[in-house]
Amino acid sequence: MVLLAACVSTNAAVMNPSLKLQPVCPDGVQVFSDSSRVGKPYTEVAVLNSKGESDMTSESGMIKSQRKKAAELGANGVILGTMKDPSTGAKIASSLFGTSANRKGNAIAIYIPGDSTRVAAACKTMK
Repeated sequence: MVLLAACVSTNAAVMNPSLKLQPVCPDGVQVFSDSSRVGKPYTEVAVLNSKGESDMTSESGMIKSQRKKAAELGANGVILGTMKDPSTGAKIASSLFGTSANRKGNAIAIYIPGDSTRVAAACKTMK
């Protein structure tokens, strides 16, 4: 499973550069399937874009990479966006010509004020 996560790269487009947050551990980043599931006020920190080779990248590997990037930014939540597999044509071209056929996904890294107790507990169990 570690190999799958290692094949994924996630970059971030920070939405508010003046917002300064301390990094947290990836286990402190809660994952939400959509914004209505957050249930508390939050601030959007960054747009996360992930990609990895389609045949070596699982959804869980993508989410793990997004959580890691969000944690580096000090976000304590991630709202999942879309995940797309490459087209059949891209997969065929990849096989024939050795080009890449990437699975792609996006998410929004968020900061939920007042969630520090949950984050601290999640990060403490990681040690």
